[in-house]
Amino acid sequence: MSKPVNLRQYRKAKARDDKRAKGSANAAAFGLTREQKTVAQIENARIGKNLDGKALQTPSDDTKPGPETPHSDGTKDPG
Repeated sequence: MSKPVNLRQYRKAKARDDKRAKGSANAAAFGLTREQKTVAQIENARIGKNLDGKALQTPSDDTKPGPETPHSDGTKDPG
């Protein structure tokens, strides 16, 4: 007769092997080395600074002349 097999242990071992295989596939597909992450972070910071320098300057809401606010020459808006 052959030796009996514990199916619970077999299922757990198979699940562990599947997780390892999936983890290895994910690491290969999505993993970056520390150097690659650092280079990407520096590049993103450089691009962000470049974009911030090109942003349009908008006046704040307090400086917009309204109907009751006098102009710089002292006159008010009609109406």
